[in-house]
Amino acid sequence: MTDEVAKAVEECARAAKRAAPSLAAASDNAIDTALGLMAQRLLDHRAEVLEANAADVARSRADGMSAGLLDRLTITEERLTGMAEQLRLLAGAPHQERSIEVSTLDGGLRLVERRRPVGVIGANYEARPNVTVDVASQLVKSRNAGVLRTGSAALGSAQRLLEVVIAPALAEAGIDADVVQLVPRVERSAAAALVRLPGLVPLVILRGSGESTRALATEAATHGVRTLAHADGGGVLYVDAAADPTTVRSLVERSLDRLGVCNRLNLLLINSAVYDEIWPRVSDALAERGVSPSLPPHEHPIGYEWALDSDREATVTVAQVDSIAEAVSIANEQTSGLAAGIATEDAAAAEAFFDGYQGTGVFWNAPTRLLDGFKLLAVPETGINLDKVPGPRGPVTYTDLYVRQYAVQPAER
Repeated sequence: MTDEVAKAVEECARAAKRAAPSLAAASDNAIDTALGLMAQRLLDHRAEVLEANAADVARSRADGMSAGLLDRLTITEERLTGMAEQLRLLAGAPHQERSIEVSTLDGGLRLVERRRPVGVIGANYEARPNVTVDVASQLVKSRNAGVLRTGSAALGSAQRLLEVVIAPALAEAGIDADVVQLVPRVERSAAAALVRLPGLVPLVILRGSGESTRALATEAATHGVRTLAHADGGGVLYVDAAADPTTVRSLVERSLDRLGVCNRLNLLLINSAVYDEIWPRVSDALAERGVSPSLPPHEHPIGYEWALDSDREATVTVAQVDSIAEAVSIANEQTSGLAAGIATEDAAAAEAFFDGYQGTGVFWNAPTRLLDGFKLLAVPETGINLDKVPGPRGPVTYTDLYVRQYAVQPAER
């Protein structure tokens, strides 16, 4: 890492920390006004945003980026409109209660839980321009300043979004625009620099490929920085002996509408008792989506994640299993633990699957593509956390980005 890269990241962190009190003290109305202005400015300046994004896409296509990753990078007219709608919905979402009465202590003292912003939260994420808006808006709603670092492929789009949408909206609402910082460097080492500043950025949201995210989480831990990491993805679908073939075909199709996303179908487990009946429907659905099955004998781990594989991302692994227990064991032990679903008409089978699967999201006759903050909770997400420890798990939203403070106060007079 060069001194210039580390210095640029630290400058962003210091600017965000200086501006953080402006956001922490902002009224609910000021925050919601800022989010509403972001939505309007996104629509008003759509031509500028789409122009910057088109340049990013053209450059990445020339560099040989795969089709799935190009899809993640692209902002279409429809997606831009959807981004604006999400901002409007977030502006209208209720704010967290800042103080919650817990109990009365001896002597009539009151115990109150106060919810306070972290201060400055970092975010390192892949080449998805919409995430710039998703994360920035969640941080603003939760009253946290932020330092954002995106992949070089999306930096042009992110800079334009900050310049014409995010920063002006904050300023117009009376909030210091410096509360949202974007690291201006393309070097990957900027991500490592972001997780080495515990005094400035004590928490960093990590999104991206498994290996790079795990490496950053390890680096962060050595420097005393906490992380919310989304390292791996890939959805699992188990087809039970009591599955309806028409439902199975629909689930496969709906799970593969986009290939470069983490919650797409990655592993299809079919009960051996119905494999011969189900397979023709599944095969047709895969062919319709332009996806190839990886059939036994597999030359890769059965839980292999295809979403970010530039060579074979249009692939789904298929395997036979003999029971719900076997399917649950594979989903728990050999996959990322992001999401798994069961296709069945048997409620008892679904309950057994739900009780056995330990992952973040579990689905019955529904696609794992639904594991998304906006689709489940009607607000954008900063990422999907897979940690098996207490704390925010699943889609992380503004309601999760706080720290508790216990206050003991005299009884009300």
